[in-house]
Amino acid sequence: MADITRRLGWRHLRGAPTAHIRHHRSGTLVHDGPGLSFWFRSLTAALSEVPVDDRELAMTFHARTADFQDVAVQATVTYRVSDPAVAAARLDFSIDPDTGAWRGAPLEQLGTLLTETAQQHALDVLARTPLAAALVDGVTSVRERVAAGLAAEPRLPATGIEIVAVRVVALRPEPEVERALRTPAREQIQQEADRATYERRAVAVERERTIAENELASKIELARREEQLVDQRGTNARREAEENAAADKVRAEAEATRTVRLARAEAEAAREVGEARAEAQAAWLRVHADVDVTTLHALTGTRLAENLPRIDSLTVSPDVLTGLLAKLGASQ
Repeated sequence: MADITRRLGWRHLRGAPTAHIRHHRSGTLVHDGPGLSFWFRSLTAALSEVPVDDRELAMTFHARTADFQDVAVQATVTYRVSDPAVAAARLDFSIDPDTGAWRGAPLEQLGTLLTETAQQHALDVLARTPLAAALVDGVTSVRERVAAGLAAEPRLPATGIEIVAVRVVALRPEPEVERALRTPAREQIQQEADRATYERRAVAVERERTIAENELASKIELARREEQLVDQRGTNARREAEENAAADKVRAEAEATRTVRLARAEAEAAREVGEARAEAQAAWLRVHADVDVTTLHALTGTRLAENLPRIDSLTVSPDVLTGLLAKLGASQ
């Protein structure tokens, strides 16, 4: 919208760089171009403002596929006014000289024209395409057909309109059909997820089995080694017992030999001692055989006195002393 100010019956218009201003005064074109700024009188001026920037038109319409399924098409058309003079002549872009607002709705007319043209070409494509194919390749085919149709539409250049780009955002079926179409994919995804879960579980079970087998093999190997250790210990114990028995036998034989030798030596010593004693006794007897009886009695008393215990005091009664003296006298 143009910026218009009032000064003493005059009006001043200041346009934007993206707006093409056409000023007619009494049927004569006075000003023509974008981004103009000038004074004018409202009673004699006819003004029009044509936007020359790129504009996007979003559109949504319904179509029916070859298998009689309804789909919603969401598209965006980018356009611009390439010939402002032709557009101002074909559409009402006139503005109020007091407010600068459009008197009509030129952009709505352009939107209707572009929407109906694009919808016509999209319907032609979708009417010959099944729903499944439309959902797979429909976006590309509809975009190409709409772009080609708008480029070949003669009314657009005649109105001064140029198509910059066409984008088809989405092709969507009805909610019930969309849910029905999603079901197989969801089931397949769920099956893939279940398969992956089962595979993970199978891998986990296989790993657990491998671990259990390894543990069992380790236990078996440990038991076998323990058995070997027990056998080795038994062998060692038997060998030690045999060696101890052999050593004990050797010691016993040595001890027996020593005992026998000792006994023989003791016997020989005892025999020699006996013989020596016998010889001494015989000599003693031979010596005493020539001695008289009185001497023998004295010797006997001496030996007896040597073997008697110690007598600290001796009391001799008169009767005993008399008898001893009598015996001594008799022996003389």
